[in-house]
Amino acid sequence: MEILDSLKAVKKCDKSDMLKLIESFPEQCRRAKSIGMKFDLPGPFRSGYENVICTGLGGSAIGADLVRSYIADEAPAPLLVSRNYTLPKFVSARSLVIASSYSGNTEETLSAYKDARSKKARIVAITSGGELQKIAEQDGYPVLIIPKGLPPRCALGYSSFSLLVLLSRIGLIKDKSKDIDETIDLLAKLNNKKIGAGVPTKDNLAKRIAGGLYLKFPVIYGGQDHIDSVVTRWRGQMAENAKALSSSHVFPEMNHNEIVGWEHPERILKDFVVVMLRDSADHPRTAMRMDITKKIIEKEKIRVIEVDSCGKGLLARIFSLVYMGDFTSFYLAILNKTDPTPVDRVTYLKGELAKA
Repeated sequence: MEILDSLKAVKKCDKSDMLKLIESFPEQCRRAKSIGMKFDLPGPFRSGYENVICTGLGGSAIGADLVRSYIADEAPAPLLVSRNYTLPKFVSARSLVIASSYSGNTEETLSAYKDARSKKARIVAITSGGELQKIAEQDGYPVLIIPKGLPPRCALGYSSFSLLVLLSRIGLIKDKSKDIDETIDLLAKLNNKKIGAGVPTKDNLAKRIAGGLYLKFPVIYGGQDHIDSVVTRWRGQMAENAKALSSSHVFPEMNHNEIVGWEHPERILKDFVVVMLRDSADHPRTAMRMDITKKIIEKEKIRVIEVDSCGKGLLARIFSLVYMGDFTSFYLAILNKTDPTPVDRVTYLKGELAKA
């Protein structure tokens, strides 16, 4: 664990400077808000939707997922996230399709964009360039341009906060400026005083969680109401940053199947650690389920690490858990002595697909 408190040792592993990208996340969120506010959105795109579909993959989809979880109790029209080459059959001229691809060259998103176009849906593209910008501009659809040059998973502020502002501008939800500002301020405080690299392990929960996950298999749980997408983000960051497999599930569904599986194989289960992400807005019965489940799992002598959200508003609380996961996955990468940034197998897979 000493390695996490030595910036020199951290930088030796972090050859591509992922730490800088994580630390700059609050400022990215601030820029994303500004980009969303300045975006020239034509009048015909501001009302009259039966549904909103965000299509994207990986880092370009998780931002939409987090927004979906955040506005679930407010939006009068459904917001769905599609991760596929095609869109659901119900998509029509009364739909708004937001095609999100950070690079602009994600093949699934480009395919879904063409599907949306054929269904005569209204389309807004969110991208840093590439083929998506090119064809959307040619087709006369508005394109929200975000800065390029980041690993897609590190552009979460752009893919979430610019989208959130966009949804408020089309009237799907109320203005969220105050909630966004609170979130940005909280993230900055967490970085500076709670979980940033300069905070020693004894005072740093993210470093201690990473230590608890080192050489273990993480199982990440959270509530369905608003934390389901945070659970997904944690699992993705464990894979891409720490190069570590993990699994995830949500309450209450987990109690109707997976809870029974915590018996076998005993030889492997001893190397599992559970991370429970908790929020004050969890349904009371869900919170009770989590308490009982913790006791059941601990009876098997398996460690359960509980992580509580912080902040006043729901958006701030959601992103406090997101930021905790980002730092935790980074610290786990350092403990694994691996550079968090490269995703060589994703790059290889895309190269093989390009040959076909």
